[in-house]
Amino acid sequence: MEINWQKEVESRKEALLEDLFTILKIDSVRDDAKATKEMPVGPGPKEALEAFLEIGKRDGFLTKNVGNLAGHIEYGEGEELMGVFGHVDVVPTGSGWDTDPFEPIIKEERVYARGSSDDKGPSMAAYYAIKIIRDLGLPVSKRVRMIIGTDEESGWQCMDHYLANEELPSFGFSPDADFPIINGEKGNTSLYVRFRSDVAGGKNQLVSFDAGLRENMVPQDATAIFTSQEAERIEADFFTFIENNPVTGTIETEGEKITIELVGKSSHGMNPSAGINAGTYLATFLNQYSFGGDAATFFQLISEMIHMEHGANKLGLAHTDEIMGELTMNAGIFTFTPEEGGLVALNFRYPTGVTEEGLEIKLETALHHFGVTIEKGGHGKLPHYVPADDPLVSTLLAVYEKHTGVKGKERSIGGGTYGRLLERGVAYGALFPDSIDTMHQANEFLALDDLFRATAIYADAIYELIK
Repeated sequence: MEINWQKEVESRKEALLEDLFTILKIDSVRDDAKATKEMPVGPGPKEALEAFLEIGKRDGFLTKNVGNLAGHIEYGEGEELMGVFGHVDVVPTGSGWDTDPFEPIIKEERVYARGSSDDKGPSMAAYYAIKIIRDLGLPVSKRVRMIIGTDEESGWQCMDHYLANEELPSFGFSPDADFPIINGEKGNTSLYVRFRSDVAGGKNQLVSFDAGLRENMVPQDATAIFTSQEAERIEADFFTFIENNPVTGTIETEGEKITIELVGKSSHGMNPSAGINAGTYLATFLNQYSFGGDAATFFQLISEMIHMEHGANKLGLAHTDEIMGELTMNAGIFTFTPEEGGLVALNFRYPTGVTEEGLEIKLETALHHFGVTIEKGGHGKLPHYVPADDPLVSTLLAVYEKHTGVKGKERSIGGGTYGRLLERGVAYGALFPDSIDTMHQANEFLALDDLFRATAIYADAIYELIK
């Protein structure tokens, strides 16, 4: 029997959007300040998880909440288990939104909201794909679980907890990237460059420097507060600087106190060249003035070694793999105060042929003369690859080709998805090659046509894999 998957999606569009809006309206940014035993990563992610599971329960699926960190919605019969991994947590909203990021709105055939493309929209598409298979009563020989996490954008403790307590699927995909497929993911690790708190000397005294919200986001906003006796000169130089660089900003003077706010462009940390790093631009501007102690070192190191260095060439870390491509570096967090000293968090997405230990050793060597110390960040992730001839990959590519008429090819990315949780796990959509990627940016959106096309592809693909 030939199934018109797109027609099945068309008949459920309104319901899909209604359920998606329910999830999008929840501010599910991780909030450690409000975390408790019952809300391990804060109230928002827990609320979003519960709302998603409630939708599954309403529709008659078997559901389970696993420690308020993750959960699943299950369908089918059989010994073998397929996993479809989505997440309901989102990155902080940042500035620059034209609408309320948690009041979803449809305009120009797009859903605008934080999480619309990363990853609430694609996750809901995958859920409706499973729902269509169930609604049609199609015969299946395997089980499929929609597995929902609440900490994908941070430390993945949701999946650590889930997989420690629940059955591990033998294969599956995550709807959290691009079509036609992502069967390779670079390694992901962060290293912290720390500066002492000495700010003595210099004509200018740094009070504070802050930029960035998360290590995996290009900082859109940066702020520096300092005192100076040359405010007039700095103000004139500042306006010249923003005229000649792809940033905007303001400068305010109050006696000898100067406050500068710079605005660049956020983007996903896996592709730092797509953003405009306000932190490195502001440090580069301030590097031309006389600051004392490690404040001067802070600006010099950022300006000379990190600014526009998306491939970490000046640090001696550049590396390219034939399948996975180039190593990338995102400077995601900047802080400095006289009391605490300074910090620059560098997030690396690295291909095979590179190790975390090697990165740390080379970074220490490259920055030794600056007198800084290097620390490891949180738990890193090793490179992950599923061969192109694996039946999972070939099936997913065949379904994509069937629905689009476009030849599908394997691809590796710098992003880290839940697909890497499984030895036979990949990422699959929901963005298409011609989609506009607004993940981690202001005014994030997902085109309605992409949402509905992806739902049809997911339904077809999941059925092919579990029938």
